[in-house]
Amino acid sequence: MSQTNRFMAEKNLLETLDRIARNQAAYSVLYVSLSKLKPKNRHPSFIKIIAKLFDDLVGAAEGMMFILNSGDFAILGKNITSAIVADAVDKLRQGLASDPILFGSNISEFARLYHFPEDFTTLYEYIEHQISNAPPPDFSNLKYPVEAAQMEGVLAHLDAINVADIVKHQSIIRLKNANHFELMFQEFFVAVKDLSARYDKDVDLTANKWLFLYLTQTLDKKTIASFQVAELKHWPHRVSLNLHLSSVFTPEFDNLADNGLPSQPQIIAEVQMMDIFNQLDSYFEAKEKLHAHGHQILIDGLIPETLSLIDLNHLAPDLIKLFWNPMMEFDTDNQELRKTIEHFGSERVILAKCTDEKALRWGISYGIRAFQGPYMDNLETAVIRARCPNGQICSATDCLKRRRLITGTERRQCPYIDFLENSLEQENGN
Repeated sequence: MSQTNRFMAEKNLLETLDRIARNQAAYSVLYVSLSKLKPKNRHPSFIKIIAKLFDDLVGAAEGMMFILNSGDFAILGKNITSAIVADAVDKLRQGLASDPILFGSNISEFARLYHFPEDFTTLYEYIEHQISNAPPPDFSNLKYPVEAAQMEGVLAHLDAINVADIVKHQSIIRLKNANHFELMFQEFFVAVKDLSARYDKDVDLTANKWLFLYLTQTLDKKTIASFQVAELKHWPHRVSLNLHLSSVFTPEFDNLADNGLPSQPQIIAEVQMMDIFNQLDSYFEAKEKLHAHGHQILIDGLIPETLSLIDLNHLAPDLIKLFWNPMMEFDTDNQELRKTIEHFGSERVILAKCTDEKALRWGISYGIRAFQGPYMDNLETAVIRARCPNGQICSATDCLKRRRLITGTERRQCPYIDFLENSLEQENGN
């Protein structure tokens, strides 16, 4: 990658500063040093969320935002005041409470306001310095996109490995009251990163969406087949699977739905919105087939913005999953979202990817009672360890890893499998 392409935003910012040089007094620049946040708070998707938080400021300032190579961004506009900046930073403090730079004595280390004309030269030279003194790009973690010629090898590798070893399950937990949780169902899936680690960590299996689609359709069948060797003693009354719509019509799925699982639990097919858009007729056929056999369909991976774009009345899924992100904490009075959830039925909405208690509080404020994610995993693990005779000997990390597996040596290291599997009462069950 050339320096020119790497620093396109920086060069655009400098060119813009040159254009306004004759009328600097009308402008200021807010420079936000996202690169100084902790690594976990610099995930690309999270950076987009933070940038979105400043959208209102961009509009109010009649300005423009430049997202720089470092991950920092600069907002050039009019009438940007210190009070406006303080308000935006305060929102970030609530969303990123663990990041020390937001609580330091000098907040300008994170968000600095450059006033023109007095700070014009300082900012200009700072941007020039970033371009001229940047280290060369690091390609050590670069992944190569999987190519069509490699797919035969990928699929052969998939046949050779024991997929059951990388199948995991995660609980969806319903809050009955302030002190009582129950197991709603468990989702079974294979994480792409686990599959990549078994194949070649330098190859990006997701880069080509059509090849990835082909791969995951095959993976659906392997995941379903893995249930035959699962070592779970106590299956939940309801299980969910991440599936392509086409997988609902395969012999493998029919066998699973008919007699492939002990105690014949209800199966919930979790399907992606893009899969539905690409084959709408198949969605309704799949839903009809599932309902005919007492099973259900769930639309996965929604966010408030996409939820407002779909017609739930027409699609009429049994359940939907909203994905939590920390910036949603500030969206506490979205009346359109509230009406959509109430009309669909808040008891049929699951808030997934919950990372902390803030997610639960947000969900509860919108009537949601079912949750999934790391925070719920930790609650479930705490219950297991409190009941298990080995609870103070095994670490929470080991307990959680064993809890999520369906087979394998690591799972068998748990001496109290019954406690590992029976963490919570099951909804409408024992």
